[in-house]
Amino acid sequence: MFEQKNFDHLLGTPGFSDTLLKCHFTLYQGYVINFNKLNDILVAIERDGKFGTPEYAELNRRLGWEFNGMRLHELYFGNMTKEEKALDPNSALGLAIAKEWGAPEIWKKDFISIGAMRGIGWAIMYLDGESGHLFNVWVNEHDVGHFAGCRPIIVMDVFEHAYILDYGIKKGDYIEAFFRAIGWQTAEERLTR
Repeated sequence: MFEQKNFDHLLGTPGFSDTLLKCHFTLYQGYVINFNKLNDILVAIERDGKFGTPEYAELNRRLGWEFNGMRLHELYFGNMTKEEKALDPNSALGLAIAKEWGAPEIWKKDFISIGAMRGIGWAIMYLDGESGHLFNVWVNEHDVGHFAGCRPIIVMDVFEHAYILDYGIKKGDYIEAFFRAIGWQTAEERLTR
């Protein structure tokens, strides 16, 4: 049984109304609840030996959606902070970004451009543990488009629910607010662990 994490410490984050954050936390809670429900149903189906049934197949397909919806929101909220800080270019993260993109400003333009693309989904900076390379990636749906074996370092939700209450259709303004709220220390911990 997975427990919902509490992100109330983000209330009061500049650029994000408490109403928006509370609605978003509720959406996240739905992923936790639905994953647990699906998992319980699947365990019962497996105990009954009903493998290969349409119910078994469809619920297993849905399980990834709910799990990734839960985890991506945890990563997203987890890499946010109320304290505005800039990326330290001499930190391990700053140096890794500069090595991959030439300069943090180029990485930022690339990440913002990915987040600003038309559509719903996620912008994620991944670390490939095998090669050590960093990638900015568009993930269209929770369960489609992830780079296998890669670790999310920075996760930005670009589904409309992440910004529409505060910014309407001005996704770019939301992305600017998100960048001011990135917890660079958390991102660095994800990179170096």
